[in-house]
Amino acid sequence: MPGYSGKPLAWFLTATTVFLSFSQGAGGQEPPALNPFHSRDETPRPREDAQPGYLGLSDGRVRTGELFLTHEARLKIFDEARQRHREITWNVIQRIDCMVLKEWDEPEWRFRENASDEKVLTGRTYPVREYSHQITLRNGQTIRGPLSAIVYVQENPERDPVRYLLHKRDKGEPGTTLKAMVYVRSIHLGEKALEEGKRLEAEKTGRSSGAKPSSARKSHPK
Repeated sequence: MPGYSGKPLAWFLTATTVFLSFSQGAGGQEPPALNPFHSRDETPRPREDAQPGYLGLSDGRVRTGELFLTHEARLKIFDEARQRHREITWNVIQRIDCMVLKEWDEPEWRFRENASDEKVLTGRTYPVREYSHQITLRNGQTIRGPLSAIVYVQENPERDPVRYLLHKRDKGEPGTTLKAMVYVRSIHLGEKALEEGKRLEAEKTGRSSGAKPSSARKSHPK
């Protein structure tokens, strides 16, 4: 076209090339997803808000190490005594105890047809359990009520932490039992709690291997 220099087209092509180069980066791959527990080089690092201690499960297992919540989270609980919700920072907690309020086997059912409201029992049941929790603070104050939370336990600093759930209400898969539905029975925080947890772990390991406590071993006459 007369008088057309082509500069707008050249500018558009240059801008598009720069944008594509910036978007693709090396190899044209997207940046890796960030891990909240690791640095960018995926080298495990300790959490500053972690507390030493142990977590006890309803089947008797004990998990020791560094315990913490999701990053910058607080423990949210409905205070039954004050009838209001409260947020508790992790570093002021001494222990958390779980109490079972109610548990039962619920009959499983399904709708007879997709467009029908008629319910039909399958003959199977699934376990259901309701909980309450009591938080004991380092100053001795206690707070009781329902709560839901995620607690992480990092037993080995070279490995990712393991996630445990605190429930208000929980249910298992159809055909399973209440005993098989393991829950967090207690959490204990502090250096002394960590020592106690390690002792409990050692005792359980000794019982599992069949070793008898020293007090129970028979002495043989010389």
